Amino acid sequence: MQRNQIASLLFFLLSTLFSISALAQEEMHLKEIAPEVEGNESVKTEIKEYINHHLLDSYDFGLYSYVSDEGENKHIGFPLPVILWDNGLQVFSSSKLHHGEEVAESNGNYYKLYHGKIYKTNAEGVINHDEHHHATNDKPLDLSITKNVFTILIIGLLMFFMFGRMAKKYKTGSMPKGFGRLLEPIILYIRDDIAIPNIGKKHYKRYMSFLLTVFFFIWIINLLGLTPLGINVTNNIAVTLALALLTYLITTFTANKNYWGHIFWMPGVPWPMKIILAPIELLGTFIKPFSLLIRLYANITAGHIVLMSIIGLMFIFKNWLGSSLSFGLAFVLSLLELLVAALQAYIFTMLSALYFGSAVEEHHGDDH
Repeated sequence: MQRNQIASLLFFLLSTLFSISALAQEEMHLKEIAPEVEGNESVKTEIKEYINHHLLDSYDFGLYSYVSDEGENKHIGFPLPVILWDNGLQVFSSSKLHHGEEVAESNGNYYKLYHGKIYKTNAEGVINHDEHHHATNDKPLDLSITKNVFTILIIGLLMFFMFGRMAKKYKTGSMPKGFGRLLEPIILYIRDDIAIPNIGKKHYKRYMSFLLTVFFFIWIINLLGLTPLGINVTNNIAVTLALALLTYLITTFTANKNYWGHIFWMPGVPWPMKIILAPIELLGTFIKPFSLLIRLYANITAGHIVLMSIIGLMFIFKNWLGSSLSFGLAFVLSLLELLVAALQAYIFTMLSALYFGSAVEEHHGDDH
Protein backbone atom coordinates (compact mmCIF):
# COMPACT_ATOMS: atom_id res chain seq x y z
CA MET A 1 0.00 0.00 0.00
CA GLN A 2 2.86 2.36 0.80
CA ARG A 3 4.29 1.85 -2.69
CA ASN A 4 0.92 2.67 -4.22
CA GLN A 5 0.71 5.88 -2.19
CA ILE A 6 4.19 6.91 -3.29
CA ALA A 7 3.37 6.11 -6.92
CA SER A 8 0.13 8.13 -6.68
CA LEU A 9 2.02 11.09 -5.19
CA LEU A 10 4.64 10.95 -7.94
CA PHE A 11 1.93 10.75 -10.57
CA PHE A 12 0.18 13.79 -9.11
CA LEU A 13 3.42 15.78 -8.94
CA LEU A 14 4.23 14.84 -12.54
CA SER A 15 0.77 15.94 -13.67
CA THR A 16 1.20 19.21 -11.75
CA LEU A 17 4.51 19.84 -13.49
CA PHE A 18 2.81 19.18 -16.83
CA SER A 19 0.14 21.75 -15.93
CA ILE A 20 2.73 24.36 -14.95
CA SER A 21 4.69 23.70 -18.12
CA ALA A 22 1.57 23.94 -20.27
CA LEU A 23 0.58 27.14 -18.47
CA ALA A 24 4.00 28.65 -19.15
CA GLN A 25 3.87 27.70 -22.82
CA GLU A 26 0.42 29.21 -23.32
CA GLU A 27 1.69 32.41 -21.72
CA MET A 28 4.70 32.46 -24.06
CA HIS A 29 2.47 31.97 -27.11
CA LEU A 30 0.21 34.82 -26.07
CA LYS A 31 3.23 37.04 -25.38
CA GLU A 32 4.28 36.47 -28.98
CA ILE A 33 1.00 37.74 -30.41
CA ALA A 34 0.36 40.52 -27.88
CA PRO A 35 3.09 42.98 -29.06
CA GLU A 36 1.88 42.73 -32.65
CA VAL A 37 -1.32 44.67 -31.96
CA GLU A 38 -2.27 47.89 -30.23
CA GLY A 39 -5.29 48.50 -28.04
CA ASN A 40 -7.34 46.20 -25.85
CA GLU A 41 -9.89 45.36 -28.56
CA SER A 42 -7.14 44.21 -30.94
CA VAL A 43 -5.53 42.16 -28.18
CA LYS A 44 -8.89 40.54 -27.42
CA THR A 45 -9.35 39.68 -31.09
CA GLU A 46 -5.89 38.12 -31.32
CA ILE A 47 -6.49 36.10 -28.13
CA LYS A 48 -9.84 34.81 -29.46
CA GLU A 49 -8.22 33.77 -32.73
CA TYR A 50 -5.43 31.99 -30.88
CA ILE A 51 -7.88 30.11 -28.65
CA ASN A 52 -9.90 29.01 -31.70
CA HIS A 53 -6.71 27.87 -33.41
CA HIS A 54 -5.58 26.00 -30.29
CA LEU A 55 -8.84 24.01 -30.16
CA LEU A 56 -8.57 22.86 -33.79
CA ASP A 57 -6.98 19.65 -34.98
CA SER A 58 -3.81 19.98 -37.10
CA TYR A 59 -2.08 18.12 -39.92
CA ASP A 60 1.30 18.10 -38.17
CA PHE A 61 2.42 17.36 -34.63
CA GLY A 62 3.62 20.70 -33.30
CA LEU A 63 5.78 20.60 -30.19
CA TYR A 64 6.68 24.27 -29.96
CA SER A 65 6.40 27.49 -31.95
CA TYR A 66 8.08 30.87 -31.65
CA VAL A 67 8.71 34.11 -33.53
CA SER A 68 12.26 34.44 -34.86
CA ASP A 69 14.33 37.62 -34.77
CA GLU A 70 13.33 38.20 -38.40
CA GLY A 71 9.66 38.15 -37.41
CA GLU A 72 8.93 34.74 -38.95
CA ASN A 73 6.76 32.10 -37.27
CA LYS A 74 8.91 29.04 -36.54
CA HIS A 75 7.34 25.67 -35.75
CA ILE A 76 9.15 22.81 -34.03
CA GLY A 77 7.61 19.39 -34.57
CA PHE A 78 7.19 16.77 -37.26
CA PRO A 79 4.84 16.37 -40.25
CA LEU A 80 2.14 13.74 -40.61
CA PRO A 81 0.83 12.01 -43.75
CA VAL A 82 -1.96 13.75 -45.65
CA ILE A 83 -4.27 11.19 -47.29
CA LEU A 84 -6.92 12.46 -49.69
CA TRP A 85 -9.31 10.77 -52.11
CA ASP A 86 -9.59 13.00 -55.19
CA ASN A 87 -10.00 11.01 -58.41
CA GLY A 88 -7.68 8.48 -56.82
CA LEU A 89 -5.58 8.31 -53.68
CA GLN A 90 -3.40 11.36 -53.03
CA VAL A 91 -0.74 10.90 -50.36
CA PHE A 92 1.89 13.46 -49.39
CA SER A 93 3.58 14.93 -46.32
CA SER A 94 1.89 17.77 -44.44
CA SER A 95 5.21 19.66 -44.64
CA LYS A 96 4.23 20.55 -48.23
CA LEU A 97 1.35 22.64 -46.86
CA HIS A 98 3.74 24.56 -44.55
CA HIS A 99 0.97 25.34 -42.03
CA GLY A 100 -1.28 26.75 -44.77
CA GLU A 101 1.34 29.16 -46.12
CA GLU A 102 2.11 27.17 -49.28
CA VAL A 103 0.29 25.14 -51.94
CA ALA A 104 0.90 21.38 -52.00
CA GLU A 105 1.14 19.54 -55.33
CA SER A 106 0.29 15.84 -55.75
CA ASN A 107 -0.03 14.08 -59.12
CA GLY A 108 -0.81 17.33 -60.87
CA ASN A 109 -3.42 18.41 -58.32
CA TYR A 110 -3.00 21.39 -56.00
CA TYR A 111 -4.23 21.66 -52.41
CA LYS A 112 -4.22 24.41 -49.81
CA LEU A 113 -4.86 24.38 -46.07
CA TYR A 114 -7.42 27.06 -45.26
CA HIS A 115 -9.00 27.56 -41.81
CA GLY A 116 -8.04 24.04 -40.74
CA LYS A 117 -9.42 22.28 -43.85
CA ILE A 118 -7.82 21.21 -47.11
CA TYR A 119 -9.33 22.54 -50.35
CA LYS A 120 -8.52 21.81 -53.96
CA THR A 121 -7.12 24.86 -55.71
CA ASN A 122 -4.83 25.97 -58.53
CA ALA A 123 -1.07 26.48 -58.61
CA GLU A 124 -1.49 29.99 -57.19
CA GLY A 125 -3.56 28.72 -54.24
CA VAL A 126 -6.67 30.81 -54.98
CA ILE A 127 -9.56 30.23 -52.58
CA ASN A 128 -12.97 31.37 -53.87
CA HIS A 129 -15.67 32.63 -51.50
CA ASP A 130 -19.42 33.09 -51.58
CA GLU A 131 -21.34 36.12 -50.29
CA HIS A 132 -21.03 34.77 -46.72
CA HIS A 133 -17.23 34.48 -47.08
CA HIS A 134 -17.36 30.67 -47.07
CA ALA A 135 -14.87 28.79 -49.25
CA THR A 136 -16.47 27.34 -52.38
CA ASN A 137 -13.50 25.29 -53.64
CA ASP A 138 -13.93 21.53 -53.93
CA LYS A 139 -13.05 19.70 -50.74
CA PRO A 140 -11.65 16.17 -51.29
CA LEU A 141 -12.47 13.27 -48.98
CA ASP A 142 -9.97 13.66 -46.14
CA LEU A 143 -8.53 10.47 -44.61
CA SER A 144 -5.40 12.09 -43.20
CA ILE A 145 -3.51 11.04 -40.09
CA THR A 146 -4.02 14.26 -38.14
CA LYS A 147 -2.60 15.14 -34.73
CA ASN A 148 -5.67 13.75 -32.97
CA VAL A 149 -5.65 10.52 -34.99
CA PHE A 150 -1.91 10.07 -34.38
CA THR A 151 -2.43 10.60 -30.64
CA ILE A 152 -5.28 8.08 -30.52
CA LEU A 153 -3.10 5.48 -32.24
CA ILE A 154 -0.21 6.11 -29.82
CA ILE A 155 -2.48 5.91 -26.76
CA GLY A 156 -4.02 2.70 -28.11
CA LEU A 157 -0.59 1.10 -28.52
CA LEU A 158 0.47 2.34 -25.08
CA MET A 159 -2.60 0.83 -23.42
CA PHE A 160 -2.15 -2.42 -25.33
CA PHE A 161 1.45 -2.60 -24.12
CA MET A 162 0.64 -1.73 -20.49
CA PHE A 163 -2.30 -4.05 -20.03
CA GLY A 164 -0.70 -6.80 -22.12
CA ARG A 165 2.22 -6.91 -19.70
CA MET A 166 -0.15 -6.91 -16.72
CA ALA A 167 -2.16 -9.79 -18.21
CA LYS A 168 1.02 -11.84 -18.71
CA LYS A 169 2.01 -11.25 -15.09
CA TYR A 170 -1.38 -12.44 -13.82
CA LYS A 171 -1.25 -15.54 -16.04
CA THR A 172 2.06 -16.55 -14.48
CA GLY A 173 0.61 -16.02 -11.00
CA SER A 174 2.84 -13.05 -10.14
CA MET A 175 1.94 -9.48 -9.24
CA PRO A 176 2.49 -6.62 -11.70
CA LYS A 177 5.46 -4.36 -11.07
CA GLY A 178 6.28 -0.74 -11.66
CA PHE A 179 3.48 1.30 -13.19
CA GLY A 180 1.22 -1.76 -13.09
CA ARG A 181 1.09 -1.47 -9.30
CA LEU A 182 -0.47 1.96 -9.70
CA LEU A 183 -3.03 0.77 -12.25
CA GLU A 184 -4.11 -2.33 -10.29
CA PRO A 185 -6.17 -0.54 -7.58
CA ILE A 186 -7.86 1.57 -10.26
CA ILE A 187 -8.81 -1.58 -12.20
CA LEU A 188 -10.16 -3.20 -9.03
CA TYR A 189 -12.15 -0.05 -8.25
CA ILE A 190 -13.77 -0.08 -11.69
CA ARG A 191 -14.64 -3.75 -11.25
CA ASP A 192 -15.86 -3.67 -7.63
CA ASP A 193 -17.44 -0.21 -7.42
CA ILE A 194 -18.65 0.46 -10.96
CA ALA A 195 -19.16 -2.75 -12.95
CA ILE A 196 -20.49 -5.22 -10.37
CA PRO A 197 -22.93 -2.87 -8.53
CA ASN A 198 -24.44 -1.51 -11.77
CA ILE A 199 -24.37 -4.57 -14.05
CA GLY A 200 -24.47 -7.50 -11.66
CA LYS A 201 -22.10 -10.36 -10.92
CA LYS A 202 -23.62 -12.57 -13.61
CA HIS A 203 -23.00 -10.26 -16.56
CA TYR A 204 -20.30 -7.73 -15.59
CA LYS A 205 -17.37 -9.68 -17.10
CA ARG A 206 -18.80 -9.21 -20.61
CA TYR A 207 -18.38 -5.45 -20.30
CA MET A 208 -15.18 -5.10 -18.26
CA SER A 209 -12.89 -4.83 -21.28
CA PHE A 210 -14.87 -1.90 -22.69
CA LEU A 211 -15.25 -0.15 -19.33
CA LEU A 212 -11.52 -0.38 -18.60
CA THR A 213 -10.59 0.73 -22.11
CA VAL A 214 -12.89 3.74 -22.18
CA PHE A 215 -11.90 4.88 -18.67
CA PHE A 216 -8.15 4.80 -19.23
CA PHE A 217 -8.43 6.14 -22.77
CA ILE A 218 -10.41 9.22 -21.69
CA TRP A 219 -8.27 9.76 -18.59
CA ILE A 220 -4.93 9.56 -20.39
CA ILE A 221 -6.14 11.69 -23.29
CA ASN A 222 -7.46 14.35 -20.90
CA LEU A 223 -4.16 14.41 -19.00
CA LEU A 224 -2.24 14.83 -22.25
CA GLY A 225 -4.46 17.80 -23.01
CA LEU A 226 -2.92 19.53 -19.98
CA THR A 227 0.64 19.08 -21.24
CA PRO A 228 2.60 21.49 -23.45
CA LEU A 229 1.92 19.14 -26.39
CA GLY A 230 -1.42 20.87 -26.91
CA ILE A 231 -3.34 17.65 -27.56
CA ASN A 232 -7.10 18.23 -27.58
CA VAL A 233 -8.73 14.94 -28.56
CA THR A 234 -11.82 14.83 -26.34
CA ASN A 235 -12.79 18.38 -27.29
CA ASN A 236 -13.32 17.02 -30.80
CA ILE A 237 -17.01 16.15 -30.98
CA ALA A 238 -16.31 13.39 -33.55
CA VAL A 239 -14.24 11.52 -30.95
CA THR A 240 -16.83 11.83 -28.18
CA LEU A 241 -19.52 10.83 -30.70
CA ALA A 242 -17.59 7.64 -31.53
CA LEU A 243 -17.21 6.76 -27.83
CA ALA A 244 -20.89 7.38 -27.13
CA LEU A 245 -21.86 5.42 -30.24
CA LEU A 246 -19.90 2.42 -28.99
CA THR A 247 -21.80 2.57 -25.69
CA TYR A 248 -25.10 2.77 -27.58
CA LEU A 249 -24.29 -0.15 -29.89
CA ILE A 250 -23.09 -2.38 -27.06
CA THR A 251 -26.21 -1.56 -25.03
CA THR A 252 -28.51 -2.20 -28.00
CA PHE A 253 -27.01 -5.46 -29.23
CA THR A 254 -26.52 -7.07 -25.81
CA ALA A 255 -29.91 -6.10 -24.37
CA ASN A 256 -32.29 -8.88 -23.38
CA LYS A 257 -36.02 -9.16 -24.11
CA ASN A 258 -36.88 -7.69 -20.70
CA TYR A 259 -35.11 -4.44 -21.72
CA TRP A 260 -37.01 -4.15 -24.99
CA GLY A 261 -40.24 -5.17 -23.28
CA HIS A 262 -39.97 -2.21 -20.91
CA ILE A 263 -39.40 0.12 -23.88
CA PHE A 264 -42.14 -1.00 -26.29
CA TRP A 265 -44.74 -2.54 -23.94
CA MET A 266 -44.24 -1.48 -20.33
CA PRO A 267 -45.73 -3.98 -17.86
CA GLY A 268 -48.37 -2.74 -15.48
CA VAL A 269 -49.30 0.26 -17.67
CA PRO A 270 -52.71 0.64 -19.40
CA TRP A 271 -52.39 -0.11 -23.11
CA PRO A 272 -53.37 3.40 -24.32
CA MET A 273 -50.49 4.80 -22.26
CA LYS A 274 -48.17 2.14 -23.65
CA ILE A 275 -48.78 3.45 -27.17
CA ILE A 276 -47.95 6.98 -26.02
CA LEU A 277 -44.93 6.07 -23.91
CA ALA A 278 -43.28 3.63 -26.34
CA PRO A 279 -41.93 6.35 -28.72
CA ILE A 280 -40.74 8.39 -25.73
CA GLU A 281 -38.90 5.41 -24.25
CA LEU A 282 -37.38 4.61 -27.65
CA LEU A 283 -36.21 8.20 -28.00
CA GLY A 284 -34.65 7.93 -24.56
CA THR A 285 -32.32 5.19 -25.82
CA PHE A 286 -30.81 7.79 -28.19
CA ILE A 287 -30.81 10.66 -25.71
CA LYS A 288 -28.74 8.76 -23.13
CA PRO A 289 -25.62 8.28 -25.32
CA PHE A 290 -26.14 11.79 -26.75
CA SER A 291 -25.83 13.18 -23.22
CA LEU A 292 -22.59 11.21 -22.83
CA LEU A 293 -20.95 12.80 -25.87
CA ILE A 294 -22.15 16.33 -25.07
CA ARG A 295 -21.08 16.14 -21.41
CA LEU A 296 -17.54 14.99 -22.21
CA TYR A 297 -17.11 17.37 -25.14
CA ALA A 298 -18.53 20.43 -23.38
CA ASN A 299 -16.62 20.02 -20.12
CA ILE A 300 -13.23 19.50 -21.74
CA THR A 301 -13.70 22.27 -24.31
CA ALA A 302 -14.97 24.72 -21.69
CA GLY A 303 -11.98 23.97 -19.47
CA HIS A 304 -9.50 24.79 -22.24
CA ILE A 305 -11.35 27.98 -23.25
CA VAL A 306 -11.62 29.29 -19.68
CA LEU A 307 -7.98 28.51 -18.88
CA MET A 308 -6.61 30.25 -21.97
CA SER A 309 -9.02 33.17 -21.53
CA ILE A 310 -7.73 33.75 -18.00
CA ILE A 311 -4.15 33.66 -19.28
CA GLY A 312 -5.15 36.19 -21.92
CA LEU A 313 -6.35 38.55 -19.18
CA MET A 314 -2.69 39.07 -18.21
CA PHE A 315 -2.13 40.98 -21.44
CA ILE A 316 -5.39 42.91 -21.22
CA PHE A 317 -4.80 44.21 -17.67
CA LYS A 318 -1.15 45.15 -18.38
CA ASN A 319 -0.34 45.68 -14.69
CA TRP A 320 1.36 43.55 -12.08
CA LEU A 321 -1.75 43.14 -9.88
CA GLY A 322 -4.10 41.97 -12.62
CA SER A 323 -1.47 39.78 -14.26
CA SER A 324 -0.51 38.16 -10.94
CA LEU A 325 -4.12 37.43 -10.05
CA SER A 326 -4.77 36.01 -13.52
CA PHE A 327 -1.73 33.76 -13.33
CA GLY A 328 -2.68 32.53 -9.84
CA LEU A 329 -6.25 31.82 -10.95
CA ALA A 330 -5.01 30.04 -14.10
CA PHE A 331 -2.67 27.90 -12.01
CA VAL A 332 -5.45 26.89 -9.60
CA LEU A 333 -7.73 26.14 -12.55
CA SER A 334 -5.05 23.99 -14.19
CA LEU A 335 -4.88 21.92 -10.99
CA LEU A 336 -8.67 21.64 -11.02
CA GLU A 337 -8.41 20.38 -14.60
CA LEU A 338 -6.43 17.41 -13.23
CA LEU A 339 -9.50 16.45 -11.20
CA VAL A 340 -11.83 17.07 -14.14
CA ALA A 341 -9.68 14.81 -16.36
CA ALA A 342 -10.27 11.85 -14.05
CA LEU A 343 -13.84 12.86 -13.16
CA GLN A 344 -14.99 12.91 -16.78
CA ALA A 345 -13.48 9.46 -17.36
CA TYR A 346 -15.26 8.20 -14.23
CA ILE A 347 -18.64 9.70 -15.21
CA PHE A 348 -18.50 8.28 -18.74
CA THR A 349 -17.57 4.83 -17.40
CA MET A 350 -20.18 4.91 -14.63
CA LEU A 351 -23.03 5.94 -16.94
CA SER A 352 -21.99 3.36 -19.53
CA ALA A 353 -22.14 0.69 -16.80
CA LEU A 354 -25.60 1.91 -15.79
CA TYR A 355 -26.85 1.60 -19.38
CA PHE A 356 -25.34 -1.89 -19.69
CA GLY A 357 -26.95 -2.87 -16.38
CA SER A 358 -30.39 -1.76 -17.55
CA ALA A 359 -29.89 -3.71 -20.79
CA VAL A 360 -29.20 -7.04 -19.05
CA GLU A 361 -31.40 -6.62 -16.00
CA GLU A 362 -33.48 -9.74 -15.58
CA HIS A 363 -37.18 -9.89 -14.84
CA HIS A 364 -38.07 -9.28 -11.16
CA GLY A 365 -34.37 -8.40 -10.52
CA ASP A 366 -33.23 -12.01 -10.28
CA ASP A 367 -29.57 -11.09 -10.56
CA HIS A 368 -28.99 -7.46 -9.96
